[in-house]
Amino acid sequence: MSVYEQFKQLHHQETLLLLGNAWNVASARVMQEKGIKAIATSSSAIADTLGYADGQNISFGELLHIIRRIVECVEVPVSADIEAGYADSIEGLLANIDLLVEAGVAGINLEDSAPSGTRTLLPADDFVKKIAAIKSHLAAKGQNLFINARTDTFLLDIPGKLEETFVRARLYTEAGADGLFVPFIKEPADIQAVVSATKLPVNVMSMKGLPGIDELNTLGVKRISMGGSVYWAQKRALGQRLDQVMADGNFETIF
Repeated sequence: MSVYEQFKQLHHQETLLLLGNAWNVASARVMQEKGIKAIATSSSAIADTLGYADGQNISFGELLHIIRRIVECVEVPVSADIEAGYADSIEGLLANIDLLVEAGVAGINLEDSAPSGTRTLLPADDFVKKIAAIKSHLAAKGQNLFINARTDTFLLDIPGKLEETFVRARLYTEAGADGLFVPFIKEPADIQAVVSATKLPVNVMSMKGLPGIDELNTLGVKRISMGGSVYWAQKRALGQRLDQVMADGNFETIF
């Protein structure tokens, strides 16, 4: 069974997939040791570790290096968060896809908003062309990747976001997407409506106010992504620990 098939199978089980979002090899290894069955990279966390703001400000070469190291150092499937593709053309996107396949990733997360400047939702047809081009390109080479199509309808809180999500879910399914990711959706009624409107496994993102894992499983969600939440929590904890060291005047709290 290929790594793509292993990863896809994890999205079609009775129990939803809790996906760990890592930012380096160390975090990926801890997640694997704790029983996480698949790992994805976090674009915001990786960017921050290298001193960049989120939104494709890191170079694709820097991102690819970290992705490669994670794939080489864990045994579970790894999905790469490539934001909007790190390319200004379909040709450039496909070149990046080739490098990711070579690196051994099981899938990608690709979003339908433009990250540079003020984030805006791309026309659905433009995103459909990206998905279809990737699928066709891979099929011609006898390859495959799990394409988690991220729609930012809820993240950007656009008017009629639920109905627009339905439209995009249908279009992305027809283009060949393997999963649908709707970050910032959190109301149970909205989640259930999206799950009912698509055959794709639905992915939500951890956030304050999101229903618990058991309820999400009941609602039919198939994947929860942690995004950058674990990284940002760890960064806050580091600051708190250093505050304690300076307040105590010793290092007892770090041992």
